[in-house]
Amino acid sequence: MDPQQELFTRLLVDLTAYGKEKGIGVYDSILPPEGTPYPFIYLGDVSQEDDMGNKSMIFAACTVMIHVFSDQPRRRGTLSGILSDIRSICRNIERTSGYAWRGTGMSQQILPDNTTAVPLMHGVITADFTTIGG
Repeated sequence: MDPQQELFTRLLVDLTAYGKEKGIGVYDSILPPEGTPYPFIYLGDVSQEDDMGNKSMIFAACTVMIHVFSDQPRRRGTLSGILSDIRSICRNIERTSGYAWRGTGMSQQILPDNTTAVPLMHGVITADFTTIGG
């Protein structure tokens, strides 16, 4: 399987388990329909850059963007806590079925979001990983 797909699948499984525990919806590939309760997690953006240095294995750098939307802008700490938990989930990824992984960097932003009638807070985590073997 492609490295980015393995990483995406692993994150989706881990985030879904976290979401069930916390009562937070988790969505992938497309944003949820209008009326979905907040907060929710959206996993959608993944990129991969291959290193062509080895004929027998794909070595790749992957970047994942994880979004969290909250409809309680005055409770920024709640959103920060969810983002902190997600960063911990990312830091704990060491293996998928076909690859060993190393996290190489992570950043976080919290932005106001006025795309709906209700003011939102939009948290974005950008997590970078590289494959380090199989």
